[in-house]
Amino acid sequence: MQLTFHGAAQTVTGSQHLLRINGKTVLLDCGLFQGRRAESQQRNRNFPFSANNLDAVILSHAHLDHCGNLPNLVKQGYEGPVFATPATAHLTDIMLRDAGHVQEADATFLNRRAAQRGGPKVEPLYTIEDAGRVSGQLAPHGYKQPFQPIPGVTATFFDAGHILGSAGVLLEFEGGGRSLRMVFSGDIGRRDLPILRDPELPPAVDLLLMECTYGDQPHDPPSAAYERLRSVVERTAARGGRVIVPAFAVGRTQALIYYLHQMIDRGELPRIPIYIDSPLAINVTDIHQQHPECFDEETLRILREDAHGAAFGFDDLTYTRSVEESKAINAMPGPLVVISASGMAETGRILHHLRNNIEDRRNTVLITSWMAPDTLGRRLAEGQSTVRIFGQEHKVRAEVASIEGLSAHAGQDFLLEYAKSQDGRSSRVFLVHGEAGPAQALREKLEQVGFTKVGFPARGDVVQI
Repeated sequence: MQLTFHGAAQTVTGSQHLLRINGKTVLLDCGLFQGRRAESQQRNRNFPFSANNLDAVILSHAHLDHCGNLPNLVKQGYEGPVFATPATAHLTDIMLRDAGHVQEADATFLNRRAAQRGGPKVEPLYTIEDAGRVSGQLAPHGYKQPFQPIPGVTATFFDAGHILGSAGVLLEFEGGGRSLRMVFSGDIGRRDLPILRDPELPPAVDLLLMECTYGDQPHDPPSAAYERLRSVVERTAARGGRVIVPAFAVGRTQALIYYLHQMIDRGELPRIPIYIDSPLAINVTDIHQQHPECFDEETLRILREDAHGAAFGFDDLTYTRSVEESKAINAMPGPLVVISASGMAETGRILHHLRNNIEDRRNTVLITSWMAPDTLGRRLAEGQSTVRIFGQEHKVRAEVASIEGLSAHAGQDFLLEYAKSQDGRSSRVFLVHGEAGPAQALREKLEQVGFTKVGFPARGDVVQI
């Protein structure tokens, strides 16, 4: 067996890991790389393998850095199945169609500018139509329901507790007189987060391919994040300001809705308008409500007992779909909260809200997740005093606050527990989906507890197993 690391290798985004087994090939995830525009274009357009030679794709979950380049893969000739949990398949379909829309809109904008300057025409990475073709190849399988992606290999999904439908993947190989067990963690979630069940620990295996995004730090407990969110909204409301939140449409937006719902129902916050200004996030929230099999007991109880009969709806919450409704928010007086995509503040309606609010000292920009290098979200999180939005410089006069504890990624403490579940088995561990600092910190911790074969592969590295 041969394992090649084609993405999320010594970086966080662009998850793609290729397995070659008995003459067959399986791709674990097919994500978009996010970073500098030119590098992202080059890496996302050009696969380092032949798409039409793949036999199967297995998705860990529906975040775009794990599924977002599937339309390009299909466009380049991949015709096989894309295995995922039912909720992941459901989410992936709408995520990809939305991404196709964004790709087309970005290309139109860039071509308009190119025409004015006499530059070359830009083609979208893929279109809505390309994205729609993926839906016919999605092959759902539930948690703990073994399936065979290729002959001689059995795969089983187990709950990763990261976002709706997220999964770790157990792969069991038979052939050539030997057997081998491997786990691909995908993104590992956290205990005690709202909405979803806690992540399951992996079974004992020979090879563990695991994320390390926060390998250098534990997280504050979710209760601390809850209190920090309450404090930020309360003090901004007292100034008559707006809380502007760039948030991922999948996972983060629903967690914020859930927390704000609880705060207002408990009288911990004043009753102020809250807007979810992202058509994708609204569609994703609808899908959440169609998959209660992924919910924890507390969320199921709220669904049974809440006066509104919903975990994601209450009197002060408004979902805005149209452009006109989005624009109208900017004319409304504060205090209010706007949660909008994209999560890293690179595209979408959040850019308009930031442009209109970032220079007002009454307002707060609330960062609730890890931000990729070279994104607007990262520049804000790093405290830059001036940022460019739509090509124009803006002074950052609004408060910028960060809440680390809302991350849906495991911190160092749970990552260690995840690996230690191997219970003394002589596992090889490969750390992916992380930058060098967190990976090195986690590697040292793993070696301290007895792991002797811990790697941090670079993009393009090949391992024979």
